[in-house]
Amino acid sequence: MKMKAAQALIKCLELEEVEIIFGYPGGAVLPIYDALYGKGIKHVLVRQEQGAVHAANGYARVTGKTGVVLATSGPGATNLVTGIANAYMDSIPVVLITGQVSTGMVGTDAFQEVDITGITIPITKHNYLVKNAQDLPRIVKQAFYLARSGRPGPVLIDIPRDVQEQEIEFAIPEDFRPQGYKPTYRGNARQVKLAAELLNQAQRPVLYVGGGAIHAGAQPELVALAEKLQAPVTTTLMGLGAFPGGHPLALGMLGLHGWKSANLAVQNCDVLVSLGARFDDRVTGAVEKFAPQARIIHIDIDPAEIGKNVRVDVPIVGDVRLVLQDLLPRLEPVASREEWLAQIRQWQRQYPLPTPREKGCPQAQIQGWEVIQALYRLTGGEAIIVTDVGQHQMWAAQHFPVNRPRSFLSSGGLGTMGYGMPAAVGAQMGRPGEKVILITGDGSFQMSMNEFGTAVEQGLPVKVIVLNNRQLAMVRQLQEFYCGGRYLGVDYTGQPDFAMFARCYGARGYSINRREELEAILKEALTEKGPVIVDISVCGRENVYPMVLGGCGLEEAITSKEEWNG
Repeated sequence: MKMKAAQALIKCLELEEVEIIFGYPGGAVLPIYDALYGKGIKHVLVRQEQGAVHAANGYARVTGKTGVVLATSGPGATNLVTGIANAYMDSIPVVLITGQVSTGMVGTDAFQEVDITGITIPITKHNYLVKNAQDLPRIVKQAFYLARSGRPGPVLIDIPRDVQEQEIEFAIPEDFRPQGYKPTYRGNARQVKLAAELLNQAQRPVLYVGGGAIHAGAQPELVALAEKLQAPVTTTLMGLGAFPGGHPLALGMLGLHGWKSANLAVQNCDVLVSLGARFDDRVTGAVEKFAPQARIIHIDIDPAEIGKNVRVDVPIVGDVRLVLQDLLPRLEPVASREEWLAQIRQWQRQYPLPTPREKGCPQAQIQGWEVIQALYRLTGGEAIIVTDVGQHQMWAAQHFPVNRPRSFLSSGGLGTMGYGMPAAVGAQMGRPGEKVILITGDGSFQMSMNEFGTAVEQGLPVKVIVLNNRQLAMVRQLQEFYCGGRYLGVDYTGQPDFAMFARCYGARGYSINRREELEAILKEALTEKGPVIVDISVCGRENVYPMVLGGCGLEEAITSKEEWNG
């Protein structure tokens, strides 16, 4: 069947069962947009290309499918870069299609020409510059396979405009898998046996779970493992929801701003099982002090992550769910592990999540963590939570227990302010029947609040909760501890009225300034059928605790300013 390459591209996307494309048109992708006209794939016009990648990211994370992005050449392509890096660090499957100047003009500094494949080599799983139109169907099929197989990640396809318009003979490619790429899904049997032997001898085991367990769909196996071993479970920020947050064995998040009881459990365990996590610095603190008494079992589908940051005693390369299916029959059930669990319960009583009121915070003013607790009470925990990056992100992770996988979305590895609003758009489009709540700060929201317009245009009932402290409060907190309180570049004096901003789009906007208003207004806002912004004035002097300071081990986390001797 003969057709233009642009038409073949859309046909390939249909065969990949793509439902939604997040995009922004331009001259270099006009043939693709023309081919998309009248097709069954929905196109969502974002307000800026970075928003398209974050929206595709949110869509991919709540659905488990591959997000798709379409952008033009030059600035359209370069605007994708932060979103691509974000998806790469958090292992999110996204396929990005960019237009390029015609092949005869490549390398001439033509209008809106940029070497996007060269720019994105370090932050994509793979990328392509399509030079032969006949190769396009194979490349598209290969791109989707690469994006979602093994350790997921972003893949970019750059298509010159003249290539888009060339006529090809369309056929579904049969041999599309790239040579030399063969992810390992089943763990080595000998290593699985060694892990079982180690766990059967363990007295104080801890399971440490990351986002890879969510990608693997391993929650049932994780629960079975924890209950069979009577082993407590701690998760990373990306792993929230991989293990039910309300389970008796759940420890909550560990690390820099994790529960101190979770940190103490890791520091005192004798066997630590890492499942789909990568021992990043936000988790380990001073790496030389991390888990000093533990033998470490590391299960991960990416062999490059094993042993990269910490010593590992039993490495297992493979898919978390499949490895656990092989491991579970080899484990001896533990009737009771009362001494170890009693010690952990004591730490939990001794170190609950701190909620201190900092000097300078008026008694009547709302604190950030109070907002999160109110949201949890009002929703019963039944919501998809999306966060931006900052103090609000940590309070959300601490105070909103997550029971389901794919229901807590945040920017982990890159820490991208501005991720939240477009990611919430993508999440709501991926799960239209669920309540999606964006928890953001005034700094983060202003980086992408233009995408609220996308939510309005698409009729999405996203609820935006802005914790407004009129500053970049996480940076202010760091300057307080590391710069002797010399604050620079953290205060906003030109702050907009976010509730009025919502009304400018014809949406509902609420403002909350007093604690006694909090519950009632939030309750009303959450029942609105359309998009909503709730602007909540919170204290600007509040800090997030616990906090592991630079050079300290996890057990040295401070829970108030008074514990700091800096």
